[in-house]
Amino acid sequence: MAATILVVEDDPAVALALEVALKGEGYLPLMAATGDKGLEIGMKQAPDLLILDVRLPGIDGFELLRRLRAGGSKAPVIILTARDEEVDTILGLELGADDYMTKPFRVRELLTRVKSQLRRAYGDLADAMGGRVIRAEDLVIDLERRKVTRGGARITLTPTEFEILRILAEKPGRVFGRRDLLERVRDYDAAIAGDEKTINVHVSHLRDKVEPNPAKPRFVLTVRGVGYSFSDRSDRGERSGA
Repeated sequence: MAATILVVEDDPAVALALEVALKGEGYLPLMAATGDKGLEIGMKQAPDLLILDVRLPGIDGFELLRRLRAGGSKAPVIILTARDEEVDTILGLELGADDYMTKPFRVRELLTRVKSQLRRAYGDLADAMGGRVIRAEDLVIDLERRKVTRGGARITLTPTEFEILRILAEKPGRVFGRRDLLERVRDYDAAIAGDEKTINVHVSHLRDKVEPNPAKPRFVLTVRGVGYSFSDRSDRGERSGA
């Protein structure tokens, strides 16, 4: 799955050039023209990297960066500043930016820095089409690092809970019977009990951790009489409880 890059830039020409260039490299750009919109997207979708212009309508790039970091975002941030505005650069780095570029800049150089920051932060996950990160709304499942976040906040799962989530999320919309899930998880965790009801217990605990409202799950859905599935975009409106 493509790495997501949030670009917050109010200059339409610059924004379009970045959007086209990022798509050309296989990334998924998320575009915002104001600091407020950037904050909304950043908190909801937990992008892998952010490119922030300093001078923005509404909240500026510094305040946006401060709020994202305060909200738990650990994603790399590259700030864009006007030429020779050293104060902007220093302040941005103090607030948690990872790199900066001064305008005007070469798009190819920015893409090189994007790749470098992604590789530094995620290792092999820096490959844009590596397919090792799964996203559903604000839920992010990092398969390589076995790390799960929602809205930028870390969620701690047991190994068995993570394995159930991985199995379901890798095949969104596919229904897994309880016996099927049990056998797959037992291949990973030989200590798990052989009763199918064990799966129900683990799914219940999983929902308590990943769902905003476990009574009305958005991600891990029950298919009555069969088992469980991970919602895809087409069935988010047809949610079922346990």
